[in-house]
Amino acid sequence: MLITSNAIKFFKRKHTIQLNGEIIDLKDPIVMGILNLAPDSFYDGGKYKTEKKILARAEEMLEQGATFIDLGAVSTRPGAPDVSTKTEMDRLLPAACAIRKHFPQARLSLDTFRSWVAVRVIEECGPCMVNDISGGNFDVHMFETIGKLALPYVLMHIQGVPATMQEDPVYDDVIKDISGFFTEKVKKLTKCGVKDIILDPGFGFGKSLNDNYELLNRLDAFKVFQLPVLVGVSRKSMIQKLLEKTPEESLNGTTVINTLSLMGGADILRVHDVREAMEAVRIYKKLKEVAL
Repeated sequence: MLITSNAIKFFKRKHTIQLNGEIIDLKDPIVMGILNLAPDSFYDGGKYKTEKKILARAEEMLEQGATFIDLGAVSTRPGAPDVSTKTEMDRLLPAACAIRKHFPQARLSLDTFRSWVAVRVIEECGPCMVNDISGGNFDVHMFETIGKLALPYVLMHIQGVPATMQEDPVYDDVIKDISGFFTEKVKKLTKCGVKDIILDPGFGFGKSLNDNYELLNRLDAFKVFQLPVLVGVSRKSMIQKLLEKTPEESLNGTTVINTLSLMGGADILRVHDVREAMEAVRIYKKLKEVAL
């Protein structure tokens, strides 16, 4: 996972994304804060039911240095039940509008796999990044919609669906299989006019414990795509199972894996704990600085 000077010279990676006319620089890694609006999310589900709590959480993450706030209204934990479009919208739209009203400078990301939900929220609240856990698999209109709206798009890999994805995930070679998925999807997105694509290998989404750690160990393999890479491991089962911890006890393990991800080439960390992730980024940046 060491990043050599020759590798850096060879891969001319895309280090910016554009949202609503603003160019966001990714030469230094950034942090995306998670704001769960679903009552059954695996870690902090049900904590942010009122507008007051939602705004307080958004303010806290912005003050701690989050570049994006990622709003999710449907739990995608293993075994999670389906949620209707109406329910997702009823949770997501008021929260997005409240944050945009009180913190107009905030950059929002919508954690949704439904193109219609993205369209509706953006009509009311303005442009947002779209973070799609299905990589376009759950909504055939998603790629076309993103292209028409000219939005940044997080392309995540998943094997199966949340309800059953952890029952028996199988890969010939986890890196090659995910790379093949990315190759196919990036071509389709580009054809639809999408210019800002962020790759997310999907830790915990249809992967065994060993698959997740192989992904972490070989994360730099995705540099070949020359696109930004997002890593979301915050308090996930790959930490809980290995260390025999609860989600509440998994902050230290999360910080360790976030740091290793930065060393492997991650450009965006998606986290529950913004302050700790920002500290990991600061240490990583110092490490790079003294290595020059």
